[in-house]
Amino acid sequence: MTLIGWAQIALVVAAILAVAIPLGRYIAAVASGRVGWLRPVETLMYRAGGIDPQQGQGWRLYAISMLAVNAAGFLLLYLILRLQGMLPLNPRGFEGLSPWLAFNTAVSFVSNTNWQAYSGEAAISYFAQMAGLAVQNFLSASTGIALALAVSRAFARGGVSDLGNFWADFTRVTLYVLLPMATVVGLAFVAMGVPQTFADYASATTLEGAAQTIPLGPAAFQIAIKHLGTNGGGFFGVNSLHPFEGPSALATALQIWSQAVIPFALCLTFGRIVGDLRQGRALMLVMLGFVLVATLAIYAAEASGNPIMAALGVDPAQGNLEGKDVRFGLALASLFTATTTGASCGAVNAMFSSFTPLGGLVPMFLIQLGEVLPGGVGSGLYGILIFALLAVFVAGLMVGRTPEYLGKKIQAREIKLAMLAVLVLPATILGFTAVSLVLPQAVASLAHAGPHGLSEMLYAYTSASGNNGSAFGGLTADTPWLNTTLGIAMLLGRFAYVVPVMAIAGSLAAKVKSPEGPGTLPTHGPLFAGLLAGVILILGGLQFLPSLALGPLAEHFVMLAGQTF
Repeated sequence: MTLIGWAQIALVVAAILAVAIPLGRYIAAVASGRVGWLRPVETLMYRAGGIDPQQGQGWRLYAISMLAVNAAGFLLLYLILRLQGMLPLNPRGFEGLSPWLAFNTAVSFVSNTNWQAYSGEAAISYFAQMAGLAVQNFLSASTGIALALAVSRAFARGGVSDLGNFWADFTRVTLYVLLPMATVVGLAFVAMGVPQTFADYASATTLEGAAQTIPLGPAAFQIAIKHLGTNGGGFFGVNSLHPFEGPSALATALQIWSQAVIPFALCLTFGRIVGDLRQGRALMLVMLGFVLVATLAIYAAEASGNPIMAALGVDPAQGNLEGKDVRFGLALASLFTATTTGASCGAVNAMFSSFTPLGGLVPMFLIQLGEVLPGGVGSGLYGILIFALLAVFVAGLMVGRTPEYLGKKIQAREIKLAMLAVLVLPATILGFTAVSLVLPQAVASLAHAGPHGLSEMLYAYTSASGNNGSAFGGLTADTPWLNTTLGIAMLLGRFAYVVPVMAIAGSLAAKVKSPEGPGTLPTHGPLFAGLLAGVILILGGLQFLPSLALGPLAEHFVMLAGQTF
């Protein structure tokens, strides 16, 4: 670890927070309909869809609308991927994907996971990238933010049944937040050297005289929304580690900024919607604390290096540079890894399979904690609010008082639904991992044996269920079993989680807000922040520590004994 490395981390984090503050205020204004510089376009879209943006929706209708648009998006993307060989803008003549891979990929992008069991430059046409994958990058992100706004209104309102209008929220977020930000960031990437072209791949001759094909394509704007929407699906197979996706340290810093700024800003949006900025700041500080601690843990683990390599004469002061871009070093790789797995993004600029065992444990654990640190756009906010309800419930048990959060009584119905949502991840991750590790056809996909092989499989279902999309590496995922089960895990992680969350929102919106009393737990101070962080850690630790002990923790001790896998 170096002073320059810490300075890089500090500058990027400062840039994230500097923009998150005004962005949170702006998104709150968008949510209330006060932003209208694209009002003619917005109105036209409402008329085309027969939508009355002023008509409120209860939680059921809001959830059904959300499921309908995502079902339509899945079907459209599936057809594009299957038929891309007959569609335009396909200079390489790629054929349609297999049914299994098309299903997995369509589910992946609709659920904001962007798990990729293919290499983009070798399988996906320009048309499918733009009209299929990029469109879903926008729509899945808009879905998450819309749901977060609906949940926020449930805490702000009392004695009502409606949570807003999904179609209005969905349209406004796309028009006023994601499209403008993606345009600016996309142009910045073009200026930094990221390709944005319809030209065919380039041919070149290497210094050794060999022929080389250099993949190109309309990459810059796809990369912009992949980070801003915490989608993560790379245009190229190795994602942000590809020199065309991450051409410079500045481009890497911009990617880190892009994948974290909206999740942090939404905490402040929540504070403005409920009329108490302190509530949003408390949530944001908990998220930020976890990101910084995770960055420190990854940086320390990778800087300490691998003792086996040191015994072979590699300078231990260099740390573990395997699988990382040496132009950026360990600092930006550590911050990128912490934010991408904490933010449900899934983009990578380093190969996790090459991390030290403890360095690889941290991103896996961040996802297993519920993708709330800071989580995906929208999903991070409503996810941490579920943990906030559990935290006040635990506090209520300690003092023998009915728990409250923002003036709403938290009762049996809300806690049962909260636990239903929280249990989706461990049931899906551990269930599918356990079954896959005893099936010969699934075990055959592993590249490594021992605890490292267990980590490969565990990470795959962790990433899918957590809607992250990053991969540990080494797993041959393009098989019928993995394509299908990982696709099911993505669906459960996204939609089986959000339906009980919306039911909680409907229940809370109907409750009349009660004023704070002398026994009310303040939920904006350090005491509550610490309790919230503890609940997140305890739930994650109790559910996943045994599997982590058999995987990365066991591998760490085996590494110290001089054995690798």
